[in-house]
Amino acid sequence: MTVHQRDWQSFVTPAEDGAVHMDLAVDGITCAACMGEIERGLKRLPGIRKARVNLTSQRLAVDWVEDQTGADEIVAELERLGYAAHPFDPASQKERQDKTGKQLLRCLAIAGFAGMNIMLLSVSVWSGNVSDITPETRDFFHWISALIALPTVAYSGRPFIKSAFRALSSGRLNMDVPIVIGVGLAVALSLVQTIQHHHHAYFESAVMLLFFLLIGRYLDHNMRGRTRSFAENIAALKAEVAARINLDGTVREVPVSKIVAGDLVLVAGGERVSVDGVVETGISEIDQSLVTGESVLVPVNPGQRVYAGTLNGAGALQVRVEAASGATLLDEVNRLLEAASQAKSKYVQIADRAAQLYAPLVHGAAALTFLGWLVAGLAWQPALVIAISVLIITCPCALGLAVPAVQVVVSGQLFKSGILLNSGDAIERLAAIDTILFDKTGTLTLAEPDLVGAIDPEDEVVILAGRLALASRHPLSMALVKATGALIPLPDVTETSGAGLETQVNGTTLRLGSPLFCGAETASVEAHLAAVPGATLLAVRYGDEPVRLLAFRQSLRPDAKAVINELTKQGYALEILSGDTEPSVRSCAEVLEIQNWQAGMTPSAKIARLEVLQAAGHKVLMVGDGLNDAPALAGAHVSLSPVSAVHLSQAAADAVFLGHKLQPVADALRLSIKARRAIEQNLWISTIYNIIAVPIAVAGFVTPLMAAVAMSASSLAVTANALRLRIGDGKKTTRGQLGIHDQEKEVLG
Repeated sequence: MTVHQRDWQSFVTPAEDGAVHMDLAVDGITCAACMGEIERGLKRLPGIRKARVNLTSQRLAVDWVEDQTGADEIVAELERLGYAAHPFDPASQKERQDKTGKQLLRCLAIAGFAGMNIMLLSVSVWSGNVSDITPETRDFFHWISALIALPTVAYSGRPFIKSAFRALSSGRLNMDVPIVIGVGLAVALSLVQTIQHHHHAYFESAVMLLFFLLIGRYLDHNMRGRTRSFAENIAALKAEVAARINLDGTVREVPVSKIVAGDLVLVAGGERVSVDGVVETGISEIDQSLVTGESVLVPVNPGQRVYAGTLNGAGALQVRVEAASGATLLDEVNRLLEAASQAKSKYVQIADRAAQLYAPLVHGAAALTFLGWLVAGLAWQPALVIAISVLIITCPCALGLAVPAVQVVVSGQLFKSGILLNSGDAIERLAAIDTILFDKTGTLTLAEPDLVGAIDPEDEVVILAGRLALASRHPLSMALVKATGALIPLPDVTETSGAGLETQVNGTTLRLGSPLFCGAETASVEAHLAAVPGATLLAVRYGDEPVRLLAFRQSLRPDAKAVINELTKQGYALEILSGDTEPSVRSCAEVLEIQNWQAGMTPSAKIARLEVLQAAGHKVLMVGDGLNDAPALAGAHVSLSPVSAVHLSQAAADAVFLGHKLQPVADALRLSIKARRAIEQNLWISTIYNIIAVPIAVAGFVTPLMAAVAMSASSLAVTANALRLRIGDGKKTTRGQLGIHDQEKEVLG
């Protein structure tokens, strides 16, 4: 289907603040200059709020006011700029990218084979020029080189020629224009010199230039492919259909898009869970590595939560839907990945600006070099060779790769550590942190409460209470179910809202709920609370037997002590700001050995403390998960939230971390420091390369072949420096190495 036949308006979706959104796959994006050209071109249209190009996936995301600009006008503007647009579909985009990769590899192979043969002929000519080669033999070798070089340049140069032609036909310049000019001039000059029986020709320079450029472009393409694989792996976890259980008990397979909250779906053994929801019936094991970061199978029983994208084990489950297509945790993870890849950091903006200025500067430098040598008395042919060398050696491929190469590697490392960025400049802001503020509940501790102490398997009353708890979704009830391992619910349960559950067992009343509901004595309640500071009590009463009080508290994340010690040794100032009670916060601070802590903090109090620290010049990282943390998360220099956080906190945070452990916080800080260092090193490599190489080329000491080698070497240098982030990570503590300290085995509030 052609662009003009497609109904582009049907691909538009609603966005924030009354705007609309459209995702497009754009062909022909090869460098940072292309990205800038598209973004600037679209922003000239009325009503465009945001246009972001992802160089990795070649995806364009546009937000605009619909009544000011239409979808057709956006596509038409892209066409005017010389870019073809398609509706973004990961599968078809992958197919197009695979086709591009194969084409680059073919061009690379042909250029390499032709370059080696021409080089053999050139070596014979070079050695013969200082010995006894005859003019006829030299001309013969030059003509053979021409016969090899001309079709090679025409075929292997297609990726650059097509890109340059599109740019010139739309009245703009990109990085491929000077490359095509340099190769074209080298071939044309070589033909002229061959016809005029000169001693030297530069066919090998033109072909080897293409060879080295294609190596860089193919490596760049593969590097982008590795980045795309992260998003593709996420997309592969998403089920397209779900087995909905209708009211009459029949099961029908329907698209996930037709499932709504409240539906009941069947998840068969071995299938991927298609929705977020709560298990109503069934027992199985789930691979929840996407959520927890652990690859072990987790047992699931009625009342427990499961997430889309996780893999069910052998048992069949009936799941009550809480979030379906577009609103699941998996969808949120995917959105965060896309947002992080589309956002632009300060370093990317610097590189984009430099790439934008590149084309006019390099053309001007080459022209001035040519004119300067003519004025100095050099013949036009050697002056043109020097200008070609300048044109080639100043190609800013290294600058174009300096930041994206590091971002690709670090994004992969962060993803493997369970960290999803929500802001493009989060990496550089994390690298500047000197103070960390932690919320307690749900951040230093796990979100789910645990029973304090062990269950006596011989205690029939508590075991019955666990079976009674199956009738409730209250967090304390689900914690009791987990502690007792109850599987079979009790019949005829009645619930008193806000108080508890009641049923008859062998003619005797069994109650589970608040101490008041079960008739517990005030003195007994106070004694239990004094013994377990910060705990929440759940009472059990069976007939006339004494009321049993069960204490529940949230436990520390299993590696909290180790991570806090690690951060302290690295010199970070740590504080706990919690809205919880003083005994609970004090107990947590003492176990973690954090000296500065405050309890009973309101959102405004947290903001006030944040402002005091920032006024003193501190760069503050806020780590929190609750609604009361959202203002502080938004106001901090940079912020992190666990995946269990409420949606508002996730939206306010710059990054989200997965799993039950705190190690991703330390990993984010460590990797961000390494990333900032690598980005700065790459920018320096690119700058120093041009400072050294350009004057040498202008002075005439560099041939076109030497310029091609130097330019490619600079690109490989910044890529290798980025890939260095994957190795030498000796300071990293793996999840398996983090022990659970004895103090953390007790449960904290």
